[in-house]
Amino acid sequence: MKRAIANAQLILASGIERGYVEWTDGVITAVGAGEYRGDAASVTDAGGDYVSAGFIDIHTHGAGGHDFMDGTVEAWLGAAEMAARHGATTIFPTTLASTDENLYETFAVYREARPLNLRGAHMPGLHLEGPYFAYEMRGAQDPRYLRDPKPEEYEAYLAACPDIRRISLAPELDGALEFGRVLRSKGILASIAHSAALFEQAVEAFDNGYTHVTHLYSCTSSVVRRNAFRYAGIVEAAYFLDDMTVEIITDGVHLPKSLLQLVYKLKGADRTCLITDSMRAAGMPEGESILGSKKDGMPVVVEDGVAKLPDRSAFAGSVATADRCVRTMHRLGEAPLADAVKMMTLTPARVMGIADRKGSIEVGKDADLLIFNADIEMQRVILAGEPLF
Repeated sequence: MKRAIANAQLILASGIERGYVEWTDGVITAVGAGEYRGDAASVTDAGGDYVSAGFIDIHTHGAGGHDFMDGTVEAWLGAAEMAARHGATTIFPTTLASTDENLYETFAVYREARPLNLRGAHMPGLHLEGPYFAYEMRGAQDPRYLRDPKPEEYEAYLAACPDIRRISLAPELDGALEFGRVLRSKGILASIAHSAALFEQAVEAFDNGYTHVTHLYSCTSSVVRRNAFRYAGIVEAAYFLDDMTVEIITDGVHLPKSLLQLVYKLKGADRTCLITDSMRAAGMPEGESILGSKKDGMPVVVEDGVAKLPDRSAFAGSVATADRCVRTMHRLGEAPLADAVKMMTLTPARVMGIADRKGSIEVGKDADLLIFNADIEMQRVILAGEPLF
């Protein structure tokens, strides 16, 4: 059936303009300015609200009381639905450093849940965060499972799950540069994460396939002083390397206004992705929660709009949703709305290699669409052409 949205402020790659969008069988067939004069069987009047492509969250561990490492189909479907309710029509479920048993179980449950996912965000692939991290930059990652990458181990991961689309790790570890080259050869995104690498090591990593930085400023090295001499780190390398893309947690807590504005000024909307890095408490009331699987995850406390370790020594993932991320970048980071949206639509689509069908309102792309008001509150979520919420 042909459907359309009219009387909308369309957020396009070129900017914002009043117009309409039309689609058939889940694919956009027309985008235009002004009044809609087509023959769609169903026309939604946006009432002057904004319409954008669906948000794309490339780093999320869960939501709605569920974690992707819980080991149940119910958890996957529940987290995907909560993400979609807040505007994320595409997500890349993310793992934590864990036992191999838990990781392989996660692969299996993903394959089982994916075809059953009818009311949640599309899940085109997985993001492995760990277990190859620097101990001193582990953050809330469980230190019991941290180790150096070994070919016999990571080749087994890749063979067991051909849906891995990204792996985040510390490039200074023994074997990590070789691993980066392997990932590049397979078209899998290699991302610098939980790393104490110096500037020179980060640049070398970029040359060996590491083209992205996981949650910039969170567990990523910056200027340090050793024996009176100063050394730059990953943060400085990310700014120095024009083609290095970055992601930032825009919950308004992990990064203050000054850093949101700095990242936007120096990397821009074309090189910056907004992420939730959400854990199971996203979309839920504050209080006690668990980071990771219910079986052996780490206890955390959610307060002040963020998850923390029980001793309050570090953040333990965010409880942000995609709409909150865009709102924060627009209001606190003072990025124009079109750019804030771009950082959670077209830019992550390009980073993850899905921009041929996702990330912008264009003819031929999937009809994953959002209608939201000036406060970036979802009025309607449309996934693959079908209204969900």
